[in-house]
Amino acid sequence: MRIDNEPKLNFEDVLLKPKRSTLSSRRDVDMTRKFSFRNSPKVMDFLPIFASNMDGVGTFSMAKAMQEHKMMTVITKSTTPDEWKAAAGTGLRMQSVSVCTGTNVMFDPDAPDWNTMKKVLEMFPDIKMITVDVANAYHQNMVDFIKKVRDEYPDKVIIAGNVVTPEMTEELIINGADVVKVGIGPGSVCTTRTMTGVGVPQFSAIVECSDAANGVGGHIMADGGCVHPGDIAKAFGGGAHMVMIGGMLAGHDESEQPVVDGRVEFYGMSSDRAREVHGKRKDGYRGNEGRLISLPHRGPVANTLEDILGGVRSACTYIGARRLKDMAKCASFVTTTNVINKVYERYTK
Repeated sequence: MRIDNEPKLNFEDVLLKPKRSTLSSRRDVDMTRKFSFRNSPKVMDFLPIFASNMDGVGTFSMAKAMQEHKMMTVITKSTTPDEWKAAAGTGLRMQSVSVCTGTNVMFDPDAPDWNTMKKVLEMFPDIKMITVDVANAYHQNMVDFIKKVRDEYPDKVIIAGNVVTPEMTEELIINGADVVKVGIGPGSVCTTRTMTGVGVPQFSAIVECSDAANGVGGHIMADGGCVHPGDIAKAFGGGAHMVMIGGMLAGHDESEQPVVDGRVEFYGMSSDRAREVHGKRKDGYRGNEGRLISLPHRGPVANTLEDILGGVRSACTYIGARRLKDMAKCASFVTTTNVINKVYERYTK
């Protein structure tokens, strides 16, 4: 047994420290980044905030809203080729989405997500990104699968996750991933930490994994734990090259979920509710690591996206970052035990 006694931090444990800035307005901040990747020849220029591949988040409606700001969306694994085909004529830009798969094909050649991914990429070769998404990317078969995907799709940008340690970040990048998703258990509808006792506080995981990724020429995507726009700013300041959000986007019109009595369902993709919707694992092993919640219907996502971008832009002006890319080198943090004054929180409408 080994215990790491070094303090590990969540977003609520830190604040960005302001410093003198020559920026006079939030509009002076360049929010897009140009990415060159370690293993893919692609060069991409976009605003590196991603909608998660969760039911109610990774939808085509969400992708069309996100692309208006040059942001990206990972479409859910369960989306069928016919649904992809139908979406193609609705103004969706394929360069703004990623197709998604798990690793089940390593055990089952008929795995629907892998076969769907292949068909989608045949239909839409201009899709630039493949996301390989599993809850636990520490299995050896994950590394083998990343090698397989890299061999079959040498030109695609491969996003792989999830991990929370520098060593596995490096392992995935060295074996073919371009971007590693960082986060185990911090999501709003994830119960992995209470069900399994596994995880690393998200802010510290970002700091440590980004340092590892930079060392081998890769990138990381902070996945989970962002509740407020300021958390996204902290993720970028902590070294994340990209940030994925789920719960912040749930419950909107673009979720494509039924609205019942003014409320919308949102659930973790390892929850019992997700299994009801998509079916149980063939091996019969049950692991409920997500929760089902009911959110008030929040209307169009446009206002939420404006709040997010406004908050991150403002953070840049506070710390003197003229470009989003500069946040990590401009950021200084202080630790805290109390981020906000909550005295009137219960009166907020």
